[in-house]
Amino acid sequence: MKPLKEFTIPFVGLKIGKHQFNFDIKETFFEHFEYEDFNSVNVKADVILEKKSTLLELNFKISGSVNVNCDLTNEPYDQIIENDFNLVVNFGEEYNDENIDILILPHGTYEISLQQYIYELIVLAVPIKRVHPGVEDGTLDSDILEKLEELSPGLKEKNEQNEDDIDPRWNTLKKLLTDK
Repeated sequence: MKPLKEFTIPFVGLKIGKHQFNFDIKETFFEHFEYEDFNSVNVKADVILEKKSTLLELNFKISGSVNVNCDLTNEPYDQIIENDFNLVVNFGEEYNDENIDILILPHGTYEISLQQYIYELIVLAVPIKRVHPGVEDGTLDSDILEKLEELSPGLKEKNEQNEDDIDPRWNTLKKLLTDK
């Protein structure tokens, strides 16, 4: 995958110390990854790069919203997301990203691409089960919800049916517990 230029930071010319980078993430970012679960995206990514003499420390913070479809009703809604991640970049003989928190770049590397880390932070910030807030508080009017309620057995009917269907022998056994 070809790196996006706006998410590549040339760190070789930076002074030792902290440097802040801000990115606005939109739908086109996810088109690059061929990820189609989001209807729209409005996320800000703030990256603080702290350059030290022998390594780099990166602190990622993302916040914003992604428009996704509800898993129950398929109604679109805005899901608020927030996530953060710390990464240490060290230098060695060859590229190594086996450890989650440590990235080893070959000596002589002069830039780092942040696009994969930002992509993963956003995707992992979205809950596994996406439920429209209107479903949880009962304010969403949806044909699908009405059909689900219509087809689901009512709790009242179930409780009434259970009381009527109790075998009378159980009542006799319950008397044994109370008799002493």
